[in-house]
Parts: sequence; structure tokens; C-alpha cells
Amino acid sequence: MIRGIETVTGTGEEMTWIDSHCHLQMLDVPVDEVLARSRDAGVEGVVCVGTDLESSATAVELAGREDDVWAAVGLHPHDAAARPAEWPGLVELSTADRVVAVGETGLDYFYEHSPRDEQIASFRLHIQLAHERDLALVIHSRDAWDDTFRVLGEEVMPPRTIVHCFTGGPIEAERALALGAHLSFSGIVSFKNADDVRAAAAITPIDRMLVETDAPFLAPVPHRGRKNEPAFVVDVGVALADATGRDLEAVAESTRSVARTLLRL
Repeated sequence: MIRGIETVTGTGEEMTWIDSHCHLQMLDVPVDEVLARSRDAGVEGVVCVGTDLESSATAVELAGREDDVWAAVGLHPHDAAARPAEWPGLVELSTADRVVAVGETGLDYFYEHSPRDEQIASFRLHIQLAHERDLALVIHSRDAWDDTFRVLGEEVMPPRTIVHCFTGGPIEAERALALGAHLSFSGIVSFKNADDVRAAAAITPIDRMLVETDAPFLAPVPHRGRKNEPAFVVDVGVALADATGRDLEAVAESTRSVARTLLRL
């Protein structure tokens, strides 16, 4: 049984979290209200991730305004076909203060909203930019594991790479970990039909995992059916602790420390 949020709050102990991946700019409620709720829940920092030039610029603006928000700039594989028009602006944004990562980038062969060759070309440029700027790389991979690992091998994976919203099983986890990547787990780890993701989490060393909401998507149990938000990263942590058989306090402390080190927060 997955523990409820009541096990996290009201204990008199300080337990804080970092939401390593969310999209504040996609929420349909005021950001100030969302951040107030996340702070009340014990979330001490969030990384706001761009998916195109406009949303990346908004992420940078929010990070410049809020002390507990950082930005990642990039072009989602869904939007990879926009690369010729938007890439120069994204390169410029990558130099802004409080930008800690390039992405999210990667490959999505489930929806394939952009042609595969465009996705791969965009992915390569993001990897190269992460090296050039010495920034972390944030990867989205769905139904494209073989090509994801192939491109990472050909381009040389940046030393600080996160496979966000990890949706693979133990085999994919082992391949990513062998390359040196870190795995970020979302609310999917709490879903009833996500046994493969929980099995992947169970073999992931605690110092190689992060937690995220991917808000406003993928709200964890017990918030299914609602818009996700950073405050719910606490429930992701609860589910991750259950999946891995670890103490909740250890998961909170480690994922927070890993996020701060990996993303240089």
C-alpha cells in the first residue's frame, strides 16, 4: 500500500524536497499560488523546464523572479521540427543566469509529432550545447531507447545527464546507469500498472535517482485526475520510497542532495 502524504507532514521533522522537473508555465493557475503550496508542502526548489523557445524564455523569467526556481531550456522532441527557427534563440537563452540544464530533449517515437530525423538532429545539438555550456542534459525518451542510447554514445553523453520521467524497466535502467546517467522518477511510479517502472527504481542506486512531478502532467496517487503541481512531488517521493524499500527520510535527503549537486542549484 502506498503511504499517504500525512506520513510526510505533521511529524515535527524537517523533510524537504526538490522537484527536479516541472512546467510552471503550463499551469492554468497563478504561479505564485502554486509555489506557495509547494513551499508549504516542504518543496525547497523546483526546476522549470522549457519545451520550445517561448516556454524556455518564460522559464528563465520565472527563475529570475523566484529564489527557489531554476530553469532548463530546450526543444521537446515533439517540437523538433521547429529547430531551424528556434535554435539560435535557445542557444542565447542557455547563457542566462539560473539556467541549469539543456532540455528537455530526446526522442519520442510514441507520438512522433516531429519526424525521427528531425528529432535526432535536435537531440544531437542539445547534447553538444550541454557540453559547450557545461550544463546538465535533460532527456525525454519514449519508445525510442535504442536510438536514444545510440545517439548518446555517438555524441558522448555529458557527465551530468538526467533521464527524466523514466518510463523504462530494469533493462533500460541498467543501460542508462551503465552510461553514467541519473534517473528521475515521476508520479508514474505510483500508478497501478507501472510495475516495470517500480522494478527499475528498485535497482537504481539511491545516489543516482531524483524525483519530479512533470507538472501539470502525471499527477501521482492520490491526486489522479487532477492537474499536477510541484507540491505533489512529496507523494512521488512516498511512492518511490515504497517501491525501493527505503526510508522516506533517506529518499528525501538523497534526491534533494543529488538534484543540488547534479544541477548545481
